[in-house]
Amino acid sequence: MSTSSQSHIMFENGPELPRESSQPRTTGILPSQDIRKLISAGHVIASPPVNPEHIQPASLDLRLGDVAHRVRASFLPGPNSTVEVKIKDLRMTRVDLTGAPVLEKDCVYIIPLVEQLNLPENISGKANPKSTTGRLDIFTRLIADYGTEFDRVPAGYKGKLYAEVVSRTFTVGVRAGMRLSQLRFVQGSPVAGDRTIRELDQEEALVYMDEENPVKARLHRGLRITVNLEAAEPGEVIAYRAKRYAPVVELDKINHYSTEEYWEVRHQNREKNLVLEPGDFYILASRERVRVPPDFAAEMVPFDPADGEFRIHYAGFFDPGFGYGSNDIKGTRAVLEVRAHEVPFLMEHGQLVGRLHYMPLLTRPDKIYGVGIGSSYQQQALTLSKQFRH
Repeated sequence: MSTSSQSHIMFENGPELPRESSQPRTTGILPSQDIRKLISAGHVIASPPVNPEHIQPASLDLRLGDVAHRVRASFLPGPNSTVEVKIKDLRMTRVDLTGAPVLEKDCVYIIPLVEQLNLPENISGKANPKSTTGRLDIFTRLIADYGTEFDRVPAGYKGKLYAEVVSRTFTVGVRAGMRLSQLRFVQGSPVAGDRTIRELDQEEALVYMDEENPVKARLHRGLRITVNLEAAEPGEVIAYRAKRYAPVVELDKINHYSTEEYWEVRHQNREKNLVLEPGDFYILASRERVRVPPDFAAEMVPFDPADGEFRIHYAGFFDPGFGYGSNDIKGTRAVLEVRAHEVPFLMEHGQLVGRLHYMPLLTRPDKIYGVGIGSSYQQQALTLSKQFRH
């Protein structure tokens, strides 16, 4: 994007944020530099303060507070209640997160977050689990007071934030200050439909099937993402299936655990298919190597009942620059966290498994995924979370 002219973003009751753009956008996702200014203006309140490394190219990492409340059931507070009131009604026990606690598998915990919000009237929020959280099958959703939807923060929201955390496969060790989810800030109501994605694909080449040759993006309510069940070389792993009775995973232990103790591997069979067993958790990869140019962010749509008896378990944020870098990366595979529904489901190579939606940023971020920020998964193929040795 050209940087030949100046425009500004005005936060109501807040600072004016300069940005450079030849085509000023009045609606879109806030980039990293605007998130920093949002924090400086007091629209995000946190103690201890937000660390610069918690600001991603188009989102803010959210930190767990000091205590988790184990509750009897998941809930939304609804338009007439706060989260604290619901916790009092449903709480079974408190868990101190400043020690060395574990969150038991399939139990529901509500955890107050360090960050609180005092948003301008024209800024809303959308939350999502971080990549590592999803790859460990830790179901994490954001809740706000008086909320009627998970993972949504209404424009102008003023109040606390909470994470609902349910570890579906592993018992996990957590600590206060850990970051399981992230929040995007949105000005207005940006929309990027198939027409916008098609034009972007013509300019930037969004999809590669190998490291050299771009292919035309296939679009229908977003960029179509299909599953890879074909090995590029003998012995290549095409899927991981989580073991049900594995030991505890301590989230702060990086490159620590043996893959074999926690995961079963799957290799290509003659038919290039895979039967998903009900209730089991799988890590798969897309056939497509996808790219997100720096002026856009993307999100995987998690589930469409028409696509089959399974779901992509976690909607995923794709940062600006994913599979793109400084236009020097020819796409990166999307890692898919998949569960079957109530019956076994036969998944075949090349089957549609999700859609990628692209959303414009207000302007290009000053931090771009994979360019000097230590991005963990930029060159990934089929990659487990960073707790496991590779």
